[in-house]
Amino acid sequence: MRTSPSLRRKLISVAAVSAALLTAGTTSVAVAQEPAPQASPDLAARTEAAPGVTAERLIVGYKPSASEAKSNKAAEADAAAKGKEAGEQLDFQRRLGTGAALVDLGEDLTKTDVADVIAEYQADPQVAYVVPDRLNKPQADPNDTDYAKQWDLFEATAGMNVPGAWNTTTGTGVTVAVIDTGYVAHSDLAPNIVGGYDFIADTAVAVDGNGRDSDPSDPGDWYAAGECGAGVPASNSSWHGTHVAGTIAAATDNAKGMAGIAYGAKISPIRVLGKCGGYDSDIIDAITWASGGTVSGVPANTNVAKVINMSLGGDGACTSATQNAINAAVGRGTTVVVASGNDNENVANHSPGNCNNVISVAATSRTGAKASYSNYGSLIDISAPGGQTSTGTANGIYSTLNSGTKTPSTESYAFYQGTSMATPHVAGLAALMKSANSALTPAQIESAIKANARPLPGACSGGCGAGLADATKTVQAVSGSGGSTGGTTFTSATAVNIPDAGSAVESPITVSGRSGNAPSALQVGVDITHTYRGDLVIDLVAPDGSAYRLKSSSTSDSADNVLTTYTVNASGEVANGTWKLRVRDVAAQDTGRINSWKLTF
Repeated sequence: MRTSPSLRRKLISVAAVSAALLTAGTTSVAVAQEPAPQASPDLAARTEAAPGVTAERLIVGYKPSASEAKSNKAAEADAAAKGKEAGEQLDFQRRLGTGAALVDLGEDLTKTDVADVIAEYQADPQVAYVVPDRLNKPQADPNDTDYAKQWDLFEATAGMNVPGAWNTTTGTGVTVAVIDTGYVAHSDLAPNIVGGYDFIADTAVAVDGNGRDSDPSDPGDWYAAGECGAGVPASNSSWHGTHVAGTIAAATDNAKGMAGIAYGAKISPIRVLGKCGGYDSDIIDAITWASGGTVSGVPANTNVAKVINMSLGGDGACTSATQNAINAAVGRGTTVVVASGNDNENVANHSPGNCNNVISVAATSRTGAKASYSNYGSLIDISAPGGQTSTGTANGIYSTLNSGTKTPSTESYAFYQGTSMATPHVAGLAALMKSANSALTPAQIESAIKANARPLPGACSGGCGAGLADATKTVQAVSGSGGSTGGTTFTSATAVNIPDAGSAVESPITVSGRSGNAPSALQVGVDITHTYRGDLVIDLVAPDGSAYRLKSSSTSDSADNVLTTYTVNASGEVANGTWKLRVRDVAAQDTGRINSWKLTF
């Protein structure tokens, strides 16, 4: 006689955790561990009753013709036989209302043991399905005292739908580098802070009395009127990096303060912004070091980040120097998330939001519209809550801060607004994804975030990317429990030269095997080499000849190459047929070619 599962099974009772600081300027100013090995998402989905909890029971559905579908005795004999084959002792428990059989697996089985039993059932042609008896938990809010102020995480209208993602992952095993003003001590962040670095080489910018060192503490970035340029008014210290870090990974369910999006992740604070901003050279070294690259004179990074947040920026093109650093970081497997800027202008004129190989983030208000200050354009990848304090302070983004006006004082919290605040929402989501599926590449992370976004509930003119990021749907997609990881992809790898100041050229892709119309968020991935991308006009041409403008020409966009993914509402177009990428060079002296492009349905 076996002990009743209700007596031997531990009761699991878990309350499941169901301003504008980027400003225009010529200098960059404040605005952006290797995960532990995990079981594959497929194995986890098949063998877990809840994340990290191995299933102890299975629900087995038999085909109507099977004797086990009607007879408890037959189902009991089948369980015993399959257990013998798998080397386990199985017990038929009872018949469910649907006719399925509930089968007990016994104690102390590993995920591999459970998978072996499931394989026995799946190999039986009389079995229609076999699934774990999943453990459902109460969807309680975290007990952080100010959680109600974080509309950006949970509100139905324009929140990022974060609590549902916490049922799958909290970001454990992932380090996020916050390349910003550094970190000022805060008890609601301290448990998740790991070693970083101070990369500010210029002592006038650094304020802390020295150059580069291993202490990324934020001494304050205040400045007097006129100190950062003629006509620039005085400003108190922003504690900007600390605010950004709190959104990503503030300690959660600790009965104080706020909740972080990826509160199981770690933050590596990296200081590049000080008095009046920060230089590209320091930021480039910070990107390199954060992602595991080597920087002369700087010790090796022992907290390599798989996600970089850069809530910073300045005017102009993405330089080759910055782009090279980003490309190398992505090549090392680090996802780079950047703010688009707060100028209410096209992001094409603001770096690093206009760089390739990044996730460029626009900001939305509490109503889900583009925030009035947010940059926009075809280079925006995704939108996230950034707040709009002009409609009320509580409509900003609430996070960790310090009360000091110049130098550090007591820890505090405050509402800020900006694409600076939107960016850590997406960096936090990227950390959740990487934790849920450690095999994800930066490209796959970007693709899944876009594919699982929902339409903005408010207005956006000029381009706000694939929509509003949805944490729950995206995490479900990459962990194998729902959503989309990007769908079917059709690719053309045939190179096509683009004549200088000449006629448009076209590269075709024939799509077949699809049903109905194309999606409302059709992903168009483009890889074009060109020495002045502002010369290029790029269109997607549907099978019926309808053209969708992906990129217009710009005399101020002098960066090299177009390596990005556009999102097109092609829901009015039949999916099957020949699609074309049409590219025209409208100005003289620079040449290029279409290397490849792809459509992901």
